[in-house]
Amino acid sequence: MSANPAKGSAMSATNPRQDSANPTNTKKLRAAVVGVGYLGRFHAQKYKLIDRCELVGVYDADRARAEDVARELNVRAFHSLEELPGQIDAATVATTTSSHFEIAKYLLEKNIHLHVEKPITTTSHEAQVLCDLAASRGLKLQVGHVERFNPALVSAEEKLKTPLFIECHRLAPFKPRGVDVNVVLDLMIHDLDMILHLVKSEPVAVAAVGTPVITRTDDIANARIEFQSGAVANVTASRVSLNSQRKFRVFQDSQYLSMDFGAGEVRLFTKTGEWNGEGTPPIEMEAWNLEKSDALLRETDAFIESCLSGHPCAVTGEDGLRALRLAEQIIDAIKKRNH
Repeated sequence: MSANPAKGSAMSATNPRQDSANPTNTKKLRAAVVGVGYLGRFHAQKYKLIDRCELVGVYDADRARAEDVARELNVRAFHSLEELPGQIDAATVATTTSSHFEIAKYLLEKNIHLHVEKPITTTSHEAQVLCDLAASRGLKLQVGHVERFNPALVSAEEKLKTPLFIECHRLAPFKPRGVDVNVVLDLMIHDLDMILHLVKSEPVAVAAVGTPVITRTDDIANARIEFQSGAVANVTASRVSLNSQRKFRVFQDSQYLSMDFGAGEVRLFTKTGEWNGEGTPPIEMEAWNLEKSDALLRETDAFIESCLSGHPCAVTGEDGLRALRLAEQIIDAIKKRNH
């Protein structure tokens, strides 16, 4: 998934400003994917499925990989980032996290709308720079927090009025990809984005523990987050588990909602009266299994729609920035505990 721009390339040269992309004047949004490793290849496939978009081509620092994906999808294999301006209106950046900032900044400076995989960058300072740059140029900047498009969350969101306690577990077997960052930025950040989206309050206290297991950075972590609203979240992420698990539980007044993002199952328990201390408590349970939905396709379609319509992105750069800031607080709490 790496696609670092070559050193000493034309990126450092002074180029005349490109005309701002105006996809409303074209029949389709012209797009490219930068970084077509494991995840980037899927992004390219989704673009090909959407009629309102023309996937112009793909770029990867590994030229052979780019050419393989280009052949698969019958599109152009770009050989440098400098070939993209003027050819596309929008791009997805699915490279290694450590390369997001340099690539995204270059493309935004060329007036290209961006969809950047999560986390948006490795530091909140870098993320702020990208948000400011996109805003100053009137460009769309969407962050790939794909769980926002999971039908389990979408269907349950209207029932989540005032969360008081959230508990989530995101566990996965070890995979070599994504290990350029720790587990908080690799996996936990998905849940941090969803928590912030649901709680709609600022964190006021963070306690966390984490440890390396296979890599030199934390591979398993747990955080307890307290919010200004009084809500509390307990979040666990591991990339060294035997089995995968993506479960999200929300408690609010008289209700408990359980979501299994992997299975697409939702259960809602609601208190219907006062328990007199005898017999079964007065609780009703609703349970539903959702049709499997392609969350990545929904995410890609939402990005295209925002570029074409001018409407705000479903997951904005600012959303990605907030999640990253909370992740940094957790990482700092882990460091303080370990030292």
